[in-house]
Amino acid sequence: MTLAMALPLVVLAALLASLSGVPGLFLSTRSPGGQRFAASAMVLSGVFGLTGCALALLGDLPGTFRFAWPPTGESVVTVDGLSAFFLVPVFLVGALGSVYGLGYWPQGQHRGNGHKLGFFWGLLVAGMVLLVISRNAWGFLLGWETMALSAFFLVATEDKKKESRKASFVYLVATHVGTLALFGFFSVWNWATGSYDLTSVPDGVGWGTLNILFFLALLGFGLKAGIVPLHFWLPGAHANAPTHVSAMLSGVVLKMGVYGLVRVMFLLPEPPPSWGFLLLVLGVVSAVLGVVFALAQHDLKRLLAYHSVENIGIIVMGLGLALVGRSSHDPVLEVLGLGGCLLHVWNHGLFKTLLFFGAGAVVHGTRTRQIDQLGGLGKSMPFTALMFILGAVAIVGLPPLNGFISEFFLYLGFFGAVTHGGYQGTAAIAAPLLAVVGALALACFVKVSGVVFLGSPRTAAAENAREAPLSMKIPMLATAACCLFIGLAPPLIGPPLDAALAPPLEGGAPHPLVSSVVPLGSLSLLALVLLAGVLVLSALLLRRRRGVLTWDGGYAKPTRRMQYSASSLAQSIVGLFAWVLRPEEHTRAVQRPFPPSASWRSHVSELVLDRVLVPWARRWGKFAAWFRRLQQGLTQNYVAYILAALLALLGFLIPFGDILALWTVR
Repeated sequence: MTLAMALPLVVLAALLASLSGVPGLFLSTRSPGGQRFAASAMVLSGVFGLTGCALALLGDLPGTFRFAWPPTGESVVTVDGLSAFFLVPVFLVGALGSVYGLGYWPQGQHRGNGHKLGFFWGLLVAGMVLLVISRNAWGFLLGWETMALSAFFLVATEDKKKESRKASFVYLVATHVGTLALFGFFSVWNWATGSYDLTSVPDGVGWGTLNILFFLALLGFGLKAGIVPLHFWLPGAHANAPTHVSAMLSGVVLKMGVYGLVRVMFLLPEPPPSWGFLLLVLGVVSAVLGVVFALAQHDLKRLLAYHSVENIGIIVMGLGLALVGRSSHDPVLEVLGLGGCLLHVWNHGLFKTLLFFGAGAVVHGTRTRQIDQLGGLGKSMPFTALMFILGAVAIVGLPPLNGFISEFFLYLGFFGAVTHGGYQGTAAIAAPLLAVVGALALACFVKVSGVVFLGSPRTAAAENAREAPLSMKIPMLATAACCLFIGLAPPLIGPPLDAALAPPLEGGAPHPLVSSVVPLGSLSLLALVLLAGVLVLSALLLRRRRGVLTWDGGYAKPTRRMQYSASSLAQSIVGLFAWVLRPEEHTRAVQRPFPPSASWRSHVSELVLDRVLVPWARRWGKFAAWFRRLQQGLTQNYVAYILAALLALLGFLIPFGDILALWTVR
């Protein structure tokens, strides 16, 4: 097999994915045959696609295919290093998620929507492949819209539930606002370059046009990526979709926005420092607010959704750092920033998929997402507990897991940025804030792991929990193995990362290899030593384990109510950020010596959707309701309205025409 097979394999994988769910539409909804066929086709698609990506990442001659496209005459698809890098999580999660769905969403138990889910799952993967390999605006937008609509139908899988309908509607509005921004972006792109092809913008384009392109790209791609304050659609969509769909949305679909930003930003001429600074600020704000709002959540999947906002912030910080390096002509800073950005795309796709798979196993075993209704699942679901904790260690950026490696890139970049004039303050603020984000993420997952998997079962659902089936365990084990592999053997990630960096960085100053600016070998040795230490310490602790009550707390006869809840564990940290979280507390206080009951609960509303967009929409709705009195169903009234509008237009246009004629004569 030669490198020329990379593009055909990727295209074949996309075709298999797009057709994988078609047989299920025509088979009986009671039969699992359609779902099994779809899963088999998706696994085969993943094998072909990952093979094609490996060939593209290991060589330097990407294949190209040109075909007729009526709007522009010709369109081009190709697989270069950057495309292949982003396609790896598409094919990996696409295959593993379809296998996971066999146990989590079996067709026999979901006759009304199982076949629909399988069809749009494959179509979603095919749409993402098309947009990543397209080098023309029309092919890109076709793949983008296919992805957007498929994701909408996947979020609305349980369309009989009000929450699912609301979440899917908000997502649909947000994604089409982003699509409109991209239509504007490509229109300006064509005006500036004379073509719809995604090629480098010439140097003669004015800065006004370049700034318009930058902000349109930031709006269109930032909405898909979930950058604050454009993240408002994300928590509801991820919480209400089937869990393996949530894993695909968080681990892969969000990264299509990142791909668009990376591809476009490095096709524009040398950026001004303000672009990189703005992306750094947006990244920091997204990371901090994402983890702070995650700490206040009681819904397990909603909590993970806010951690997606946090990690998108970390990725955008890397991209901002790369643009700072480009504007300051520092190729090392470019490599560290963009390398950390791209590697975190992989890492977040892996550990967030693992965490959602673990959360799905919890939901499958207990039928609830509420953290305070769980507890003690480490005994009844030990495999799921181990996999979830591995994902938690990875997401907080601790060695020897993969999250530490990509964040190490960013720390090195921020320390390097201190040496550049004008960037000391930015780096001095960004680096400690990244550390704060890691500390807050650690506190959040201590809360989750402690309340969900430790202690005693709080409800009958938690007490009767059962372990996930094999079809759900295999995808969890595969993603956990990938997290460990990158964390323990980072030198093996250097070559594919170099291949991914080559397309965006070509044409500028020669850039060094990743292995020459990051001590990947030392990181591998550190990870191995830490892993050995953890294993030895765990063995010693297990040997000295004593038989005592869990969460004893000094009580003679403790009950399941005498445990820390999710709210109590995070209360002190949530209180520090009450100025932005603004928690709504509901208390039933003790009012007499022998009260019948007392309770306390809190709720944190969404920052943008619930506090800005929904109130604004309600006020606008009340204002617009006044115009309903004009609609009375009487034809003569409508004719009068048209006549009045015509007279008003004539009264405006005639004087305007006279003024224009006088100005022309002069």
